Order: sequence, then structure tokens, then C-alpha cells
Amino acid sequence: MLDMVNAQILWHNAATLTAIAIFVFTYIFIAVGKLPGYHLDRAGAALLGACLMVWLGVLSLEDAYSAIDFDTIALLLGMMIVVANLRLSGFFLLVNEWVVLRARYPIVLLTAIVLLAGTLSAFLVNDTICLVMTPLVLDVSLRLKRNPIPYLLAVAMASNVGSVATITGNPQNMIVGSLSRIHYGSFAAALAPVAIAGLVLTIAMIAAFYRREFLTRERFKVTVAKQVRFNQPIVIKSLLVLTAMVILFFAGQPVAKVAILGGAYMLFTRRIKAHKVYREIDWPLLVMFAGLFVVVAGFERVALTPGVIAAVARQHLDSVPVLSLVTATLSNLVSNVPAVLMLKSFVANLADPHRAWLVVAMASTLAGNFTLVGSVANLIVAQRAQGAGITIGFWAYFKVGAPLTVLTILIGIWWLR
Repeated sequence: MLDMVNAQILWHNAATLTAIAIFVFTYIFIAVGKLPGYHLDRAGAALLGACLMVWLGVLSLEDAYSAIDFDTIALLLGMMIVVANLRLSGFFLLVNEWVVLRARYPIVLLTAIVLLAGTLSAFLVNDTICLVMTPLVLDVSLRLKRNPIPYLLAVAMASNVGSVATITGNPQNMIVGSLSRIHYGSFAAALAPVAIAGLVLTIAMIAAFYRREFLTRERFKVTVAKQVRFNQPIVIKSLLVLTAMVILFFAGQPVAKVAILGGAYMLFTRRIKAHKVYREIDWPLLVMFAGLFVVVAGFERVALTPGVIAAVARQHLDSVPVLSLVTATLSNLVSNVPAVLMLKSFVANLADPHRAWLVVAMASTLAGNFTLVGSVANLIVAQRAQGAGITIGFWAYFKVGAPLTVLTILIGIWWLR
């Protein structure tokens, strides 16, 4: 009997150490982004970690399936399909040309880019908006013979700030919405004011740091309109479907169901081949999400006992400033999506989980502006700019992003308190 007890203790200790090791390895890899000598990416690391959790017996295969939040996956996939149709139809090119022909001064162009990136990101996922808008903003700034750096910073920072407004604004908000079951309208009512104030602050700070570019009365030279190719029926259909989806979101319909049905309906067309839409979808991001859900579930199973959760929750996490600081710090250490998943066990046990989830959504999103590597959206802008020969340096981003992050999070703390 004693031998059986000892064997169970040894097995439990081994399982605990195994789960912790897999969890730590996965999160370190996601934070660093690469392993010397290997071509494994973040999605692959999350998938490998999930498979090891199952293969080494920390979770059963059925437990791993149950750990994946398919509402989040379906929501993200549906929104990606809608955005893909908008992009392939030429909608974003039309908007871009409309702005170019009407923005006569640099500060007007900056304001237009910030408001456009922020508003679109609130409903269409900030990463995809950065993917679409970066080449367009590069084209605009070079056509007008302006310094492209501040306008590119505007895309990245405004997309992060604007996305805080709704559940569909970014991946971490989608996870928060799914885990917390907060109504779409309640979420927007709580955090849209923070996003609006943050966008105004984004315009002011970029203009202040690039005074030569924006504090001028110089008008742009008259620009000849470019011939934009677009598919009018698909543009109209996409906008109608998106409008219907947003109405249903605010009406209280299940967000994931509305998004995936909207995406599926957009695939029903004779004008755009389905494989072109599939090429626009960020499949690695979906794989990373699925893997992280399983890795975190394995870690929770053996390492986060009720006693541990209660002890951590007692460390003033009910305080909005403390929870904001913890969330922002974790988001910059391991990225915002892993940070939210790491915090979910603790938030659910706080006295006011509704408010705590809003704080986590706010801080994890706004923390993405702190450094160039603070969010995927930033990296998308930097990488696409690099491909066009424009380099956004770490310090060029940090000098604006760091103070912007601190100020917007302070606004969020004040508002949510």
C-alpha cells in the first residue's frame, strides 16, 4: 500500500514537472520567437507543446480537444474571411484613394490614418488591418514625398489603440469575450471611450515627436487620382454582411456564430475563387491559438491548484492599477495572447471578474504599443515596411510608443475604476 502511495506521489510530481517544463519552454519560445539552428516558428512551438502535453500523459486527447476554445477560433476565422473579401474586392484601395485626394495637409493625413486604422481595427481585427494598410500608407507617403515613418507608426499604434474598443478588435479581446461571456455591447460601452481618448492622444503624440513633419502650413501638391480596380458587387456585399454582423453583435447574438456564418456566406460567390480567400487567412495564428489553449490547460491541471490560485488572487489583483500593471508586464514579456491565457485562472476567482476581464483586455491591448515587438500588429507593419526599403528602428518606435502606452493605460485605469 505504501509503495502504491509513493508511486502515485512520484507520478504526480513527474507530471507536474513535465507540465511546467513544457509550459515554460513554449512561453519562452513565443517570447523570443526563434530557436538557434531551427526553423520552428511560434505556431509550431505552441503545437509541439500541446502534443507533448498529450504524449507525456499530462492531458488525455479528449481533454486536449476540450481545452481548445473553438468559439475564439471560429470568431477569428470568420472575421479573417470577411476582411479577405474586403481586401480582394478593392475596398481598401478605394478608401486609400479617397483619403489621398482629400488630405491637403500632413496633420490632416495623419489624423485620417489614425482614425481609419483605429476604427477599422475595432471591428476587423487589428493584425489584418495592419497587413492591409501598411502598403497603402507607404504608397501614399511616397507619392506625396513625405517621411513615411510617422505615418507607419500611426498605423501600428492606432490599430492597437482602436482595437481595444470591441471584442472583435484583436485576438486577446476575442479570448476575453469568450471566457468572460461579456455582452458585445457592454464590452464596447466600457472600453470604446478609452479607445477614442487613446486615438486622440496618438495623433497628438506622433505630431509632437515629429513636429517638422506636421507643424507646418505646407499643403500637399495636387495629386492625380490613380485608377483603382475594384469589384463593386463584392465591395457592396462585403459591407452589407459586415454591417449585419455588427448589428447582430450588438443585438446580443453569439459573436462566434455570427462571425463564422458571415464568413461562410462570403465564400458563397461566383466572383472570387475560394483559394484566393484562403491565402489571405493567417492559418499559423489559428494553430498557435489551438496549441496555447492545450498547453495552458495542461499547466493548469497539475500546477495551478486552488490554493495557488487563491494565494495569487490575494496579491491585490482586485485592484485595477495592480492588475493593469501585471497584465501589461506579462504582455510585454510573453506577448498579449499568452498573457491573457496565463491570467484566466486567476481572474475567474477575483471578487469582480467582469471588471477584471475588462482590465485585462484593456491593459494587454494597450501594452502592445510599448515596444516594436510588443504586438504582432507592430511587427507586421515593420516587416512590410522593411520589404519596401523603409526601416522602423526600435528607438524610433519606443520614443513614441512607450509614453503613449503609459498614458493610455493610465486613462484606462482611471476610466475602469
